[in-house]
Amino acid sequence: LDDAVGELREAVDFCRYYGAAARTLSKNCRPRGVVLAISPWNFPLAIFTGQVAAALAAGNTVMAKPAEQTPRIAALTVKIMHKAGVPAAALQLLCGPGETLGAHLTGSGKADMVVFTGSTETAQRIAGAIATSAKPGAPLLAETGGLNAMIVDSSALLERAVDDIITSAFRSAGQRCSALRMLYVQDEVFEPLVSMLIGAAEAQTMGDPLDLTIDIGPVIDAEAQLAINSHVQAADANGQLLWQGPAHKGLYCAPAIIELDGIAALESEVFGPVLHIARYTAGTEEKVIAEINTRGYGLTFGLHSRIGTRVRTCAEAINAGNVYINRNQIGAIVGSQPFGGHGLSGTGPKAGGPLYLGAFTLDHEPIVAGSTLMPGPDGEENLYRVAPRGRVLCLDPVLTERRALASRAEVAGNTVVQAATLPDTLDGYAAIMVSAESEIDLSALRLQIARTPGPLIPLIADAGATAWLYTESHCCIDLTACGGNAELLARAS
Repeated sequence: LDDAVGELREAVDFCRYYGAAARTLSKNCRPRGVVLAISPWNFPLAIFTGQVAAALAAGNTVMAKPAEQTPRIAALTVKIMHKAGVPAAALQLLCGPGETLGAHLTGSGKADMVVFTGSTETAQRIAGAIATSAKPGAPLLAETGGLNAMIVDSSALLERAVDDIITSAFRSAGQRCSALRMLYVQDEVFEPLVSMLIGAAEAQTMGDPLDLTIDIGPVIDAEAQLAINSHVQAADANGQLLWQGPAHKGLYCAPAIIELDGIAALESEVFGPVLHIARYTAGTEEKVIAEINTRGYGLTFGLHSRIGTRVRTCAEAINAGNVYINRNQIGAIVGSQPFGGHGLSGTGPKAGGPLYLGAFTLDHEPIVAGSTLMPGPDGEENLYRVAPRGRVLCLDPVLTERRALASRAEVAGNTVVQAATLPDTLDGYAAIMVSAESEIDLSALRLQIARTPGPLIPLIADAGATAWLYTESHCCIDLTACGGNAELLARAS
């Protein structure tokens, strides 16, 4: 029930937030045209609504394609939107499998922009489909998954940490893109924390969510169940399974805790109620952060510590879009905790953040890099930061056009590389800019982007798309959990 209430609230928050943001758009902002919105099954109301509401608020028409597992929630949502006054011609619902309908829609060239939430692999396939379409320059706004980690050191309040770990790993049966996948625990508190974790996990109830006493419901389908159970069985065969709950008849996966050497041993995201845990030696937190960053994802990260310098060091070093200190790492609040990652975890801008709506328009207002305190409840501090994206390739055969592109990228604080022709490799670039009327072969460029291993590289192919020249990060500190160090942690943030 808590998950359902939270999702309904988030859907309402998206409508209100983007509706209010639309009133602040410059009169120069023009809608892109037709937006193809592809939403996932794990938030079939909230993410579906957020994508559609943002596109409509910016003046676009929308083709909304929900996940094939959740068409009925999408159909009900669109029915309510039409009843509320959204013209049927402005919002069309298209239901069907991703392999057929989704592939046709992304490759048909009918969309001026694609917004997608789902797996990194699917995002790369969509980029490839756009490349061969009639509109290869159409921007892709993608929010994908992550190997989300948390560190618990010996200064942490273990009881509080256990509550937050259980919530982060097992809420929604672990089927959130923000869910905790890899927990690092300092040696000195490893045994007591694991003992407390197992006790708390054993208290979790599994069954039909219509029973209000239930904590963990089913997974989405038989395919997901097979993949999760196979992963746990392999860990058990390798002697890595620390604990697993009782089995339940139906499409359920018993929650499990698995011990690994570290995040390098986690081959891919396990999208279910499975928590991986590793030991680390005191003083090696920076090494742990480096291991996490090496995997290339950058969605959520958690830290439980009451040492101010450690909070500051880890929060600055981690490559994640959302950082949570002394609290759980799920359930980002629209307008308070803008959500989204970078690297393998998405292109940005962040959903529920100040740059998101502008991405759906052709002419953006100038963006000012820097840090801002976001609204939030008492006892919690939410710091939002906008920074230059990094190394940007400005590509055009015409020197004056190249220099104009470079000027825009440099004003945003990025490092710029100029080129007249498509280079052999795109490794190391954080974004690629081309002119709207460029003679560059956008199909070849987009295919090369889609085939480049590593982070998802945004293609900026129109004059006003400044939002993709920046990255955003968010840090949330629960000051109530910091004890006597609350003031120190506030300064550290």
